[in-house]
Amino acid sequence: MSARLNWYKLSPDAYKAMLGLEQALEQSGLELSLLELVRLRASQLNGCAYCVNMHANDARQAGETEQRLQCLSLWRETTFFTPRERAALAWVESLTLLPQAGAPQARFESLREQFSDKEMVDLTLAISTINAWNRFGVGFALQPE
Repeated sequence: MSARLNWYKLSPDAYKAMLGLEQALEQSGLELSLLELVRLRASQLNGCAYCVNMHANDARQAGETEQRLQCLSLWRETTFFTPRERAALAWVESLTLLPQAGAPQARFESLREQFSDKEMVDLTLAISTINAWNRFGVGFALQPE
């Protein structure tokens, strides 16, 4: 399948706005390794091949291990992830699958045990942002390079 159109060249203002969200996340103080796990897990759930490829590579560059990357889609079944990462991954799944899962109070409480209020806002921004990128990637059939 080939890409349907080059959205970022057709709407540079939309692309610039998306990059602005990424800049805010860079300054958020959240760990880069956590952000890459969040981005990768949401991209897996959304079926965005372009983003899965990119964020798996970015996670490796951030020091992520192959073992954890290979098991990310089954994170609940392993002991490879910290309580903080587990809370974040559960939140990713809730917000990415919002119509099916909602945002259960129990997941919010688990998140609150691991993150400050500001970190919860920044994590939610990260999840929202990667979901937006995924919609551009899937919608316009972007392919890994």
